[in-house]
Amino acid sequence: MLEALPVQPYDVHNQFLVSNARPPDWANPEPAGRYNLVVLGAGTAGLVSAAGAAGLGARVALVERAFMGGDCLNVGCVPSKALIRASRAAAEVRDAQDFGVEAPAGARVNFPAVMERMRRLRAALSSNDSAARFRGLGVDVFFGEARFTGPDAVEVGGRVLRFRRAVIATGARAARPDIPGLADAGFLTNETVFSLTELPPRLAVIGAGSIGCELAQAFARFGARVSLLGNRPQIMPREDPDAARIVEKEMRRDGVNLILGCNVVRVAQEGAVKVLHLECGGQPTEVRADAILIGVGRAPNVQGLDLEAAGVAYDEKEGIKVNDRLQTTNPRIYAAGDICSRFKFTHAADAMARVVIQNALFFGRAKASALVIPWCTYTDPEVAHVGLYEAEAKARGIDVRTFTEPMAHVDRAVLDGDTDGFVKVHVRAGSDRILGATVVARHAGEMISELTLALVGGLGLGTLARTIHPYPTQAEAIKRVADAYNRTRLTPFVKGLFQKWLAWMR
Repeated sequence: MLEALPVQPYDVHNQFLVSNARPPDWANPEPAGRYNLVVLGAGTAGLVSAAGAAGLGARVALVERAFMGGDCLNVGCVPSKALIRASRAAAEVRDAQDFGVEAPAGARVNFPAVMERMRRLRAALSSNDSAARFRGLGVDVFFGEARFTGPDAVEVGGRVLRFRRAVIATGARAARPDIPGLADAGFLTNETVFSLTELPPRLAVIGAGSIGCELAQAFARFGARVSLLGNRPQIMPREDPDAARIVEKEMRRDGVNLILGCNVVRVAQEGAVKVLHLECGGQPTEVRADAILIGVGRAPNVQGLDLEAAGVAYDEKEGIKVNDRLQTTNPRIYAAGDICSRFKFTHAADAMARVVIQNALFFGRAKASALVIPWCTYTDPEVAHVGLYEAEAKARGIDVRTFTEPMAHVDRAVLDGDTDGFVKVHVRAGSDRILGATVVARHAGEMISELTLALVGGLGLGTLARTIHPYPTQAEAIKRVADAYNRTRLTPFVKGLFQKWLAWMR
């Protein structure tokens, strides 16, 4: 079983990871008579559900087929952000001369050391999600494949767990495109790329969404010759086109070969070389690589659960069907996280799990549609967004006014050398009510939270304009956007009245 898990190479760090996330000597407990809550999946949604319910005194069972911590800890957010930080350090050394710092000649990236650091940090964080910790919280932790045997029972490892309520939080896996020859040539996904110990000299990344862009830029900064292949005209196709253009510019500067608006029609193997045959605007071309990384999205983990036995409706591509309270077609069973949501983010899974706890254990009326979910793509610069895009608002018949502040106008961004980016806020025309916002900046993921808070709290740009921001900070761009809104309130009529008042005061 362990051979299929993300534990290669099996060094001291991955041994520690295994001891926390999948202890080899773990013995599944004897099941209780009936659980208040059985949770399938120990990723973010499952862990939050189990810990939250146990903290309230519920009898909880948690079932995991692979590793505690799920994708986020093992093959997602944690390892990828460790690599991204290392790649940023490499870029900072490269650009040190722009700040008057003379870096030693011949400085290079030690890729094995980068990966060793990632494994060390991932292992250290694994204690938070460990089986032992959750057992200490009063949760019965079971390892093994779970399947429903009825509307109120799950079987795992020959043991039957009966429940009053259950949560399906089995997450999603890397989607695999149906490209002839791809499987024979071999490829990496986010589930295997973090096991690398040597840098591929040439890397082809299929998919120009968040995962593809983040890792393409990181590996290029490490020194690989990277080709990023996307079937749309822009990278990150769901994002603001202005934001995508800024990231595209930086990625090209990092040496990424962007091949957009093209389709991979087949893959061939020539010795150790993988040859990707493309069609671009009706013209054939090819990319030669030593490794291929797939980043074309996520597929829900619905297989093997015997959902039919529980009366739970699902779709192979979209996942489990839930209502606004995250209840499945079996009223005893709920779902949370990637298995049922289009928002496949750790923080979204966390928020959805809290909705489930309220509704499953307390007959609550919490609604998933009420959640305001921001997100961030951790390229350099980062791209963060919350709420509606301008096109979405207009499609709903909402008149929009947009305020934009370039980072080049923000003193701290100028001093930091981070002038590529902007803060863009959409408000309902005639008011300061925020409908959505996009931030492109070195720390966009940190900056978007202020705008998210304003959106959730119903605070408009007028309130943000009255909020004092420390100077100099990059977040001052948000206040400058708010100030721009305030200036629109000074209409010619109001300005005329004000001038008359000033004249009278003389």
